Amino acid sequence: MLQIIVHYVLHILAPGLIAWFFFRAHWSKVWLILLLTMTVDLDHLIMFPNIFVSDRCSVGFHLLHSYWAISIYILALFWRKTRIIAAGLIFHMITDWLDCFWMIY
Repeated sequence: MLQIIVHYVLHILAPGLIAWFFFRAHWSKVWLILLLTMTVDLDHLIMFPNIFVSDRCSVGFHLLHSYWAISIYILALFWRKTRIIAAGLIFHMITDWLDCFWMIY
């Protein structure tokens, strides 16, 4: 249960805090963009019928969570027009990567 709470707090509230601290003038627009990057989880539906499975490490398992995709997200940081989206996707991957450690315990 704690894993699910931490997971969704990091997916929903943490992007809001990031938007507030780094993009205060346009924080609500940036927060919305960061929340929209969660649509990357639609690849979960292609391979598995559940969005969140507590004993599965999404990173490296799903297409849009693959290391190839993550490298594209990192490259997208270098272009101004894609920077916020790329940051949201990378933060999303870090959040999903943290779930991999719950599997150990």
